[in-house]
Amino acid sequence: MAMKWIEAVTGPLEQKKQYRQDKARIESLPEPYGTAAKAMHRYLLNTSGIVDGDVIIRMLTDLADLWEAAAVDGTSVHSIVGDDPVDFADTFARAYAAKEWQDKERARFTQAIEDAERAEGS
Repeated sequence: MAMKWIEAVTGPLEQKKQYRQDKARIESLPEPYGTAAKAMHRYLLNTSGIVDGDVIIRMLTDLADLWEAAAVDGTSVHSIVGDDPVDFADTFARAYAAKEWQDKERARFTQAIEDAERAEGS
């Protein structure tokens, strides 16, 4: 009973456990992969707009997988992110299409424009 109450307030504990594991994996990466992975992790959390916890966890687990594989293979950071790291990270996040906080406002804006166009045509 207490567990359900705690999860209702804080979110699923399993997600938190997975997040901490993935964060620890990123923290343990050798340089320069650790620096790149930490920067990308921060960027994704601040800009992806994803609000679904399961999707965020899946994305961050894949992020840790990506940088661990690069470290093992010796793939250069530039070979991973290319010339535009922002575009790479944004494209990476788009692969995890989920409901975003902006979706509500996009729908509201679109509806307002349609309403205005209908009123204009009357």
